[in-house]
Amino acid sequence: MRPGATFPLLLIVLGTLWFLHSTALLPDTTTLLALMLAGAGVALIAIDGVNKSTLVASPLMVYAGAAVWLYRHWGLQLSHLLSLGMVLAGLLMLIARSDRIPDKGRGADAHER
Repeated sequence: MRPGATFPLLLIVLGTLWFLHSTALLPDTTTLLALMLAGAGVALIAIDGVNKSTLVASPLMVYAGAAVWLYRHWGLQLSHLLSLGMVLAGLLMLIARSDRIPDKGRGADAHER
């Protein structure tokens, strides 16, 4: 039985982060958080495809990343960003109710039957 690759991968990631931080190449924490949220939203829809769950979660994750960045770098008020997020969440939830959007776990071909 081969040993797991978790520890070597953890060393690589931590060493890379330490190197980037010590050379000032790593963006500040807020920018990094914003990029990770937006990237997770894009990755979620790329991996899981379009369904009722990802149609709501993915754009909201991208919006959350954008909101964090706008709050930190442009100084937009939190109440404005949260209210726009609520409107976006409501619109996405209404769109996800459509019968044309497949349920999670069912592919598009199962929806057409």
